[in-house]
Amino acid sequence: MLTASTRILNILAALIWYIGGIVLLLKGYCLLTEAQLLNPDMCWIWLAVAAGSIIGGLKSKFIFSKCCQNNLARIRSLEQPKVWQIFRPWFFVFLAAMITTGATLSRLAHDNYYILLGVAILDFSIAIALIWSSYVFWEQKAFVG
Repeated sequence: MLTASTRILNILAALIWYIGGIVLLLKGYCLLTEAQLLNPDMCWIWLAVAAGSIIGGLKSKFIFSKCCQNNLARIRSLEQPKVWQIFRPWFFVFLAAMITTGATLSRLAHDNYYILLGVAILDFSIAIALIWSSYVFWEQKAFVG
């Protein structure tokens, strides 16, 4: 029941990675837009984009890429892969906690320029890490076979 090939699981994992990255980029952009409306004369927005990108690049290289590699290896080792085995159960718990935390932080940040920038940096850093670490899916030939 709901058995899938490892190729399908790899594609779904990559899609989740990309969707998460795109959503967080859009969310970060919206936060920076709100910050710009609050203080149009301040130039900290570009620093927030740069900081988020740099932190995201480091996260990608040292954390997220290894997570992708480990997950792909785990998927390859499954004898009868099921769709819900795309990630380990703790990943879904962690994802739910991250979404809840991110939404809460975004709500709390409204009307506060510096908190908006901080949450935007956080969102951009995770978005960049997700998108840049996705090279692992292509490097490992995860979509073949």
